[in-house]
Amino acid sequence: MKTIVAVDNNWAIGYKNDLLVKIPNDQKNFRKITSGHVVVLGRRTLEGFPNGLPLVNRTNIILSRNPSFQVRGGIVVRDMDALKEELKKYDTDDIFVIGGESIYKALVPYCDEAFVTKIDYSYQADSYFPNLDKLPEWEMVEEGEEETCFSIEYTFRRYINNSPQRFV
Repeated sequence: MKTIVAVDNNWAIGYKNDLLVKIPNDQKNFRKITSGHVVVLGRRTLEGFPNGLPLVNRTNIILSRNPSFQVRGGIVVRDMDALKEELKKYDTDDIFVIGGESIYKALVPYCDEAFVTKIDYSYQADSYFPNLDKLPEWEMVEEGEEETCFSIEYTFRRYINNSPQRFV
């Protein structure tokens, strides 16, 4: 299982149920990496997508405790046990955890790879991703050249988890 995220200097990922910033090249990179794969996300993350609809060209698995929540074009699971059962149907290398905060916190220990867009700025935020630079099992193995979008500087990084836990 893998994860993909954009974080600021404090590993913040969002504010008031929205991304901190939208960087077109980051969004393009996200589409390139996740297209054709399985994405795991929470209901609130889904609601932040255009028209609140699942991402095209991906299998969307949405975790929601709301028993009446349904979405056309997505698979809804109610808890971690149901998620584990659903994920058994897929190759773990095809699964990407894409947020939000509670989904990341629950599943990042089970991921063996992380694609991180590191934004060189500190935003006002209320949701965070685990700081991989401070977790001993995670190691940054790749960092691209610094890129700029208007005045925002960022890099694409890849981390590996040297001791991922087993989820499925």
